[in-house]
Amino acid sequence: MYFKTCFDDHKGFSSKLSGGFIGAFLAMLAGCTAETSRNASEVEAMPEIWPDYVGVTVPRNIAPLNFNMADSALAMDVSIQGADGTVIRSQGREASGISIRQWHKLLDQNSGDSVMVTVAAKYADGWREYRPFPIYVSHDSIDYGLTYRLIAPGYEVYSKMGIYERNLSNYDEKAILENTQVDGCMNCHAYNQCDPDWYSMHVRGPHGATLLRKDGEMAVYDTSTDATLGLCVYPYWHPSGRYIAYSTNNTRQGFHISGKKRLEVFDYASDVQAYDTETGQLLAPAILKRDSIWETFPAFSPDGNSLYFCAAAPQEIPQGLDQVRYDLLRISFDPATGRFGEEVDTVIHASAMGKSVSWPKPSFDGKHLAYTLSEYGNFSIWHPESDIHILDLATGESKPMAKANSDDADSYHNWSSNSRWMVIGSRRDDGWHTRAYICHVDDDGNASKPFLLPQENPRRYYDQQYRSYNIPEFVKRPVNLDKFEAEKLLTNQDRIKMKVKGSE
Repeated sequence: MYFKTCFDDHKGFSSKLSGGFIGAFLAMLAGCTAETSRNASEVEAMPEIWPDYVGVTVPRNIAPLNFNMADSALAMDVSIQGADGTVIRSQGREASGISIRQWHKLLDQNSGDSVMVTVAAKYADGWREYRPFPIYVSHDSIDYGLTYRLIAPGYEVYSKMGIYERNLSNYDEKAILENTQVDGCMNCHAYNQCDPDWYSMHVRGPHGATLLRKDGEMAVYDTSTDATLGLCVYPYWHPSGRYIAYSTNNTRQGFHISGKKRLEVFDYASDVQAYDTETGQLLAPAILKRDSIWETFPAFSPDGNSLYFCAAAPQEIPQGLDQVRYDLLRISFDPATGRFGEEVDTVIHASAMGKSVSWPKPSFDGKHLAYTLSEYGNFSIWHPESDIHILDLATGESKPMAKANSDDADSYHNWSSNSRWMVIGSRRDDGWHTRAYICHVDDDGNASKPFLLPQENPRRYYDQQYRSYNIPEFVKRPVNLDKFEAEKLLTNQDRIKMKVKGSE
């Protein structure tokens, strides 16, 4: 930085200066810390910035939305003004470099209103100042953090990967568990309504197991049984914490030889069941494990009295792959007895529309259910046409989340604990890497324009971050998983064996 250069040039000299001269000297130092945009020419257009934060809605406790110029600007001068006239300013060559402390103070002062951002950029022919744009500040706060798997967007190998936690009020990220500790593929992690004391994570590979954390206590399980298709994946907690819904899937993958789609992941068979953590039994009723239906992606309703899941009629694979279409179904559930109902209701008859549903996610306030809609299949992350839709659970009206969707894959999604924010795994940036976008959702299920997960220097970070954000989940507080205990449990071959109810 210029300050360091100026100071080093005068090292050992400032201590000998008189008080008046010191003041003048410090003023000189301040003058060489940053360039000024004074006398900039005015431009009527909005600035082209990346990430595109123009007109987004943010929680008042989010990290600063630092951005870069999308073109080859030599420097930036950014001012952000609140409704009361308070201004914070940042200057930089690469990124806007907004002060975290000043940013949070400004957002708190303008909660429920907006701040106006004015950008000036320096080019070879001088400075240009662009039209100001708003950032809207919601009254609704966001959870402490976000967790996700970071994995290379490849096919057969996964290299270094792990589950990570990000503090949403700043840029701090830490590893919860990495495969440098436990050799294997870590996936399918889930919390009970954003509570990290209730946690399920599946590990595949030589130390394969399901790591289960209930009320802060950890144990590892072997979830394969003779009465089910295989290992338990795609977990979803019952709000009571007693049950966890899982599916078992006979999954394969293949490649497209032409067209925009590269890879297809599909099931040859799948069933749904629930694990009773009190009795240690898997509840696998016949109505959820029919050979004539492929069932997957279970999700309990917020009141705990229903289970949503996706189901499709089997097709011959691979020739019938593009005819596999999943509907959204619901079955009643009695938490007191652990019994499922005897009838299944169709909630979204997507197959009748030539579409397919995946990833049903009810909001925790019980008002809405978000789901992904694509042309066929259920692994929508590989489908560029996939979009997020939202169902009003009171009226039955369903609609696309228009402002939240893009021209590329918008697939996996999750709700914040207050049901006001949604994180979406999207490939809108380059069609290759899945990144975490966040949007606000109002009482009527309308989404705001999403914003990319903020970084201190977004261009540098995302250019160097070659991995994709997978299965993003909000958490209300730090996970604080003892990763050394987890490593010990997973590398030890002892496992608690799950048993299907009635099969002992």
